[in-house]
Amino acid sequence: MVAYMTKRSETLPWVFATIPSSLKTAGWLLSAVGCWMLTATLQGQTFAERLGWSPQQVVVILHVDDVGMSHSSNLGAIQSIEQGVANSWAVMMPCPWVSEIAQYLKEHPQVDSGLHLTLTSEWKPYRWGPLAGKPKVPGLVDYEGCLWSSVPQVLASASADEIEIEIRAQIDRAKSLGMPITHLDSHMGTLFAHPDYFERYAKVGIEHQIPILVAGGHLTHARKENGEAVERLKPWVEKIWDAGLPVIDDLHTASYSWPANEKPQRLRDLLKSLRPGITEILFHASEPSDIFPLITGSSASRKGDLEALVSNQVRQTLTSEGIVLTTWKELARRRKEVKP
Repeated sequence: MVAYMTKRSETLPWVFATIPSSLKTAGWLLSAVGCWMLTATLQGQTFAERLGWSPQQVVVILHVDDVGMSHSSNLGAIQSIEQGVANSWAVMMPCPWVSEIAQYLKEHPQVDSGLHLTLTSEWKPYRWGPLAGKPKVPGLVDYEGCLWSSVPQVLASASADEIEIEIRAQIDRAKSLGMPITHLDSHMGTLFAHPDYFERYAKVGIEHQIPILVAGGHLTHARKENGEAVERLKPWVEKIWDAGLPVIDDLHTASYSWPANEKPQRLRDLLKSLRPGITEILFHASEPSDIFPLITGSSASRKGDLEALVSNQVRQTLTSEGIVLTTWKELARRRKEVKP
């Protein structure tokens, strides 16, 4: 899951090193990984069951992150949905290519499109600033006037009030552009790195009744990343569920570290191994241009994600395994139809 939290580190110890010792001793240990790795079940039920699926049903969201980050990111996301098996994505609202994806969504309003709430700007030659503006959120801004490059820098400088202001500014811009907002999650996991940040994230989601990324079922893959945090953060799951928002059972993010040429087969193997419940699997599918490698060294990996998501073999595996694909839009609808 570290790959979801930061594109610059793929080791769990790095994530723990970014958490201030005061948070650890306070008992929170809200690591960038563990914030959503929350565990709770109702009489052994999966959250898929609580949302109306059968006990043995494997339900999957194939999700593309970093939409709007670049033209290549947009092309990859669109191909993943139009030609492949991806069925959800999230947009980085402060990024330069958001207007392109907003236009696409006007023509394709059915797409499951959330906000990849963005509080960092990690690429050296290609950067962006906060939508709220420097005067309103000075703690989120570095010496270039851009968002900080890393989660630890945000933790050292930004208040929870500034975090909430910027979250609301990103939602406001999406609404101004007429973009659907089916769910919220967090770029590089910044919102999960501090308890106060997470509370503002949950607060805004509940206020707007927009689903937020929270997993709280069997957590087969999430627990491998941070079992201690899974146990520590149980109370969040039922609070979010009781507030009327859906919860998923597991979250898989390791695709970022898969070898690019192995991604189609790795995805097939993963799909065959999933336990019943709702699992979101994250990708960063892109169609690299000549310029894209100047932005990120992960160009080959992101191309591999696209190849996995448009693979006919992957599509056949979904069918042969009887896997049901769902969206955050459907989860929200189902949550409204069930009792608290």
